Amino acid sequence: MSQKDLAVLLFDNALEIVLAFDDKGLILYGNVAAHEKLEYGEDLVGVPIGNVFPNAFKKDGDGWTQVCPVGNEISRMTAYRKNQTCFPTDMRIVKEETTGIFLCMAHSVLEKEYLSHELDQVRQETEAAMKVKSEFVANVTHELRTPVNGILGHVREMLPEETDKKKLRQLNLIEHCCVQMNKLINNILDFSKLEAGKFVLEPRRFRFRDMIDYVVANHKGRITEKGLDFFVTVSPGVPEYIVGDELRIVQILNNLLSNAQKFTSVGKIALEVIKTSGMKDSIELFFLVNDTGIGMDAKEQDKLFQSFSQVDASISRKYGGTGLGLSICRQLVELMNGSINVESVKGRGTTFSFSVWVGRDPEEADTGAEEESFVLPKPVSVLQDALEDEEQEEGYASAANREKLLKSLSKLILCVEMENWEKAEMFMETIRQLTADAPQDVSRTVLRLKMAIQKENYEKISAGIETLRGLVEAQEEPSIGET
Repeated sequence: MSQKDLAVLLFDNALEIVLAFDDKGLILYGNVAAHEKLEYGEDLVGVPIGNVFPNAFKKDGDGWTQVCPVGNEISRMTAYRKNQTCFPTDMRIVKEETTGIFLCMAHSVLEKEYLSHELDQVRQETEAAMKVKSEFVANVTHELRTPVNGILGHVREMLPEETDKKKLRQLNLIEHCCVQMNKLINNILDFSKLEAGKFVLEPRRFRFRDMIDYVVANHKGRITEKGLDFFVTVSPGVPEYIVGDELRIVQILNNLLSNAQKFTSVGKIALEVIKTSGMKDSIELFFLVNDTGIGMDAKEQDKLFQSFSQVDASISRKYGGTGLGLSICRQLVELMNGSINVESVKGRGTTFSFSVWVGRDPEEADTGAEEESFVLPKPVSVLQDALEDEEQEEGYASAANREKLLKSLSKLILCVEMENWEKAEMFMETIRQLTADAPQDVSRTVLRLKMAIQKENYEKISAGIETLRGLVEAQEEPSIGET
């Protein structure tokens, strides 16, 4: 088989239209697809190429003028059948320089355009449906809030005047139900706004520790009533004032602390805030909410941040909730350019962590600093006075400090091996304070080690201790160029 016969065979069996024409614009060859789709039959040879693609080729005396480019570029052109009906194509024209013959290859995109129009229509219908749903949910929740607040207001007016214990319990129950109903309404309204893309953050300047005090005051009573310990630590690196959406940060913390309180019956709940990074106009704040509650396994964790999802039906029956809270938290955190994660062990507790980016206080911003290193907090503890007595002016880089760190790590290992978790946490506090001004890799390792100790995870503790020991010992080696 000659090369010419092979080329004809390939062209005839191609799925796309293939036309060959000369420099006068007359078609010399059309493959099987061209004859079928253009409906010229045997009359296709000799037809001007401008009849098939009038928008691509114009009659010019005895020849033609091309409008579309020649080469590898693909152009969207309209092809006309013999009966003057048309369909859209993606077309490319190449020229064989030896013979001067042009080869036109065109693929019908009629179905593609049809599906595109259908997709656009479906998208418009979906957006319209979402708008209707969003408006309906907003109207319904506002209508529900009015009677609920009316009931709540009347009940609160009656509470101080009621002396009968039975009626007082009933009024307190009604008040509690109204408060829970308001929370549910707010969650549904927030979820609707987030899904519709209409949720807007409202950043403003506020005092960060006042916000933390407000959050703590809201939860301290309920947590201590259950006999739980409640620890709060704010890193000294966190600025006094920041610029952000205070209401939404409070909403996230309230949700996580409420969950911690709900699912913890014995032990403690801890809230920790750290400044992890900083740029010229903004800083990253890292929050940890740790509890010693019921915990969950890996499969259950996968469901946590899904809308209307609980770990299982028994959780919903026993503890209540709609499954919207954590989904809303995730979307709020992402709106603040952060992320939220969970680590948990069944029966051993859960740690939620999330980060958000907030603005610096314009009055305190250091315009000369491009980036700041990670700084761990120096929590108030029973060890602090003892450590302050031992002067720490030399800092992390000093040989004396490294020696104390290595000794503390050795004692920490013994405590872990003996499962004396109370003393392990005490030595962990010592390590935290000794690494207060450590480089970022050391500080992050200390944070992960602390979390592993809180959850009593032996494997992660062992790995964290080895990593930290290696980093500390590496500081003792002379750097390149030292003698």
